[in-house]
Amino acid sequence: MKKIVVLTGAGISAESGIKTFRDADGLWEGHDILEVASPEGWRKNKQLVLDFYNKRRAQLLTVSPNKAHTCLVDLEKKYLVSIITQNVDDLHERAGSSHVLHLHGELLKVRSTSNPNLVYRWEKELLLGNVCEENSQLRPHIVWFGEAVPMFEEAVSIAEKADILIIIGTSMQVYPAANLIHYVSQDVPIYFIDPKPMIAKNQLSNKITIISKKASTGVCELIKQLVDI
Repeated sequence: MKKIVVLTGAGISAESGIKTFRDADGLWEGHDILEVASPEGWRKNKQLVLDFYNKRRAQLLTVSPNKAHTCLVDLEKKYLVSIITQNVDDLHERAGSSHVLHLHGELLKVRSTSNPNLVYRWEKELLLGNVCEENSQLRPHIVWFGEAVPMFEEAVSIAEKADILIIIGTSMQVYPAANLIHYVSQDVPIYFIDPKPMIAKNQLSNKITIISKKASTGVCELIKQLVDI
């Protein structure tokens, strides 16, 4: 059975109502990115960071997977499918995808500030004073700017085994995630789905098919094609 690796970004979740990573003015809901998504921001104002992620967590619980998420599940009828997502939402899992790796963490989890191996499912507000079993403050289980991406090596291992690569709704400007495209074999076909694709067909030696459509449209059309082959 052939293996399909899918790399997803903010564009696939935008149609569910999840705000994209940052607005055109470089701010995220009125905040400078580094205020709410960096170790420095956390040290400077923990309450601000907690409030920001509490709002995002609450919003996530009000939205649902869209057609792009559910169509990807259909690929599992014919292929081994691994999804590598830059998104911190759980919409792939809720749609029914079996194998999802989160590069940048998960919004519905928190972890200990003293022991990163202590990770907990968390759907309510996270408050100052909420501590782990070792009595350390809990923080969002999110990879912030300036932090290592601990799942990247596993993502590389997955990408290296791909027979087909599908990229959905990402600018390919966020590293190291954008480098994953260089770990697939040169003979692996690549499908790039985005209404405003920021990649050129001559950018790689691979055969690239660019589908300039929103995720829910482009993904479902491609999946139907791949399943019907």
